[in-house]
Amino acid sequence: QVQLQESGGRLVQAGGSLRLSCAASGRPLNNYAMGWFRQAPGKEREFVAAISLSGGSTDYADSVKGRFTISRDNAKNTVYLQMNSLKPADTAVYYCAAGAYSRVSRHYDYWGQGTQVTVSS
Repeated sequence: QVQLQESGGRLVQAGGSLRLSCAASGRPLNNYAMGWFRQAPGKEREFVAAISLSGGSTDYADSVKGRFTISRDNAKNTVYLQMNSLKPADTAVYYCAAGAYSRVSRHYDYWGQGTQVTVSS
Protein backbone atom coordinates (compact mmCIF):
# COMPACT_ATOMS: atom_id res chain seq x y z
CA GLN A 1 0.00 0.00 0.00
CA VAL A 2 1.07 3.53 -0.75
CA GLN A 3 -0.38 6.55 0.99
CA LEU A 4 -0.17 9.84 -0.88
CA GLN A 5 -0.63 13.31 0.56
CA GLU A 6 -0.78 16.42 -1.59
CA SER A 7 0.02 19.90 -0.33
CA GLY A 8 0.66 23.38 -1.65
CA GLY A 9 -2.70 24.32 -3.08
CA ARG A 10 -4.07 27.76 -2.33
CA LEU A 11 -5.64 30.87 -3.83
CA VAL A 12 -3.36 32.63 -6.31
CA GLN A 13 -3.80 35.42 -8.84
CA ALA A 14 -3.72 34.76 -12.55
CA GLY A 15 -0.16 34.79 -13.82
CA GLY A 16 1.18 33.55 -10.52
CA SER A 17 2.98 30.34 -9.62
CA LEU A 18 2.49 27.46 -7.24
CA ARG A 19 4.38 24.30 -6.44
CA LEU A 20 2.37 21.29 -5.40
CA SER A 21 3.98 18.46 -3.49
CA CYS A 22 2.92 14.86 -3.13
CA ALA A 23 4.54 12.97 -0.28
CA ALA A 24 4.36 9.20 -0.17
CA SER A 25 4.52 6.73 2.66
CA GLY A 26 4.23 2.99 2.91
CA ARG A 27 6.37 1.99 -0.07
CA PRO A 28 9.18 3.67 -1.97
CA LEU A 29 7.90 5.84 -4.78
CA ASN A 30 10.61 4.59 -7.11
CA ASN A 31 8.42 1.53 -7.65
CA TYR A 32 5.83 3.64 -9.44
CA ALA A 33 5.33 6.10 -12.19
CA MET A 34 3.52 9.16 -10.90
CA GLY A 35 0.82 11.35 -12.30
CA TRP A 36 -1.05 14.53 -11.53
CA PHE A 37 -4.71 14.87 -12.39
CA ARG A 38 -7.22 17.61 -11.70
CA GLN A 39 -10.95 17.95 -11.39
CA ALA A 40 -12.84 21.20 -11.73
CA PRO A 41 -16.40 21.60 -10.42
CA GLY A 42 -18.89 19.91 -12.71
CA LYS A 43 -16.16 18.38 -14.86
CA GLU A 44 -14.52 14.98 -15.13
CA ARG A 45 -11.10 14.31 -13.70
CA GLU A 46 -8.47 15.06 -16.33
CA PHE A 47 -4.83 14.21 -16.86
CA VAL A 48 -2.30 16.94 -16.16
CA ALA A 49 1.18 15.39 -16.12
CA ALA A 50 3.04 12.13 -15.62
CA ILE A 51 6.61 11.12 -14.85
CA SER A 52 8.28 7.76 -15.28
CA LEU A 53 9.85 5.72 -12.47
CA SER A 54 13.30 7.17 -13.00
CA GLY A 55 12.10 10.61 -13.96
CA GLY A 56 13.63 10.28 -17.38
CA SER A 57 10.33 10.63 -19.21
CA THR A 58 7.55 13.13 -18.70
CA ASP A 59 4.23 13.79 -20.39
CA TYR A 60 1.89 16.76 -20.21
CA ALA A 61 -1.60 17.65 -21.23
CA ASP A 62 -1.61 20.18 -24.06
CA SER A 63 -3.39 22.68 -21.81
CA VAL A 64 -0.44 22.86 -19.39
CA LYS A 65 2.54 22.13 -21.64
CA GLY A 66 5.17 24.82 -21.31
CA ARG A 67 3.66 26.12 -18.06
CA PHE A 68 3.75 23.13 -15.69
CA THR A 69 6.69 20.92 -14.79
CA ILE A 70 6.48 17.57 -13.04
CA SER A 71 9.48 16.27 -11.15
CA ARG A 72 10.30 13.68 -8.54
CA ASP A 73 12.79 13.20 -5.75
CA ASN A 74 12.85 9.50 -5.03
CA ALA A 75 15.20 9.99 -2.10
CA LYS A 76 12.54 12.17 -0.46
CA ASN A 77 9.67 10.00 -1.71
CA THR A 78 8.06 13.13 -3.11
CA VAL A 79 6.70 14.27 -6.45
CA TYR A 80 6.23 17.90 -7.41
CA LEU A 81 4.18 19.90 -9.85
CA GLN A 82 5.55 23.36 -10.56
CA MET A 83 2.80 25.49 -12.03
CA ASN A 84 3.65 28.81 -13.68
CA SER A 85 1.59 31.38 -15.57
CA LEU A 86 -1.54 30.15 -13.88
CA LYS A 87 -4.92 30.83 -15.44
CA PRO A 88 -8.42 30.80 -13.97
CA ALA A 89 -9.04 27.69 -16.09
CA ASP A 90 -6.44 25.89 -13.92
CA THR A 91 -8.76 26.14 -10.93
CA ALA A 92 -9.43 22.59 -9.71
CA VAL A 93 -8.69 20.02 -7.08
CA TYR A 94 -5.33 18.49 -7.95
CA TYR A 95 -4.64 14.84 -7.23
CA CYS A 96 -1.43 12.88 -7.36
CA ALA A 97 -1.46 9.21 -8.23
CA ALA A 98 0.96 6.28 -8.28
CA GLY A 99 0.88 3.50 -10.82
CA ALA A 100 1.74 3.01 -14.48
CA TYR A 101 3.15 5.73 -16.72
CA SER A 102 -0.06 6.74 -18.43
CA ARG A 103 -2.56 9.49 -19.18
CA VAL A 104 -5.39 7.20 -18.13
CA SER A 105 -6.59 7.48 -14.56
CA ARG A 106 -7.57 3.82 -14.23
CA HIS A 107 -3.92 2.85 -14.80
CA TYR A 108 -3.04 4.37 -11.43
CA ASP A 109 -3.45 2.28 -8.30
CA TYR A 110 -3.09 4.80 -5.50
CA TRP A 111 -4.49 8.29 -5.12
CA GLY A 112 -4.15 11.18 -2.71
CA GLN A 113 -7.02 13.17 -1.25
CA GLY A 114 -6.37 16.21 -3.40
CA THR A 115 -5.40 19.83 -2.85
CA GLN A 116 -7.44 22.83 -3.97
CA VAL A 117 -5.93 25.30 -6.40
CA THR A 118 -7.93 28.45 -7.07
CA VAL A 119 -6.75 31.01 -9.61
CA SER A 120 -8.44 34.39 -9.48
CA SER A 121 -8.67 36.69 -12.49
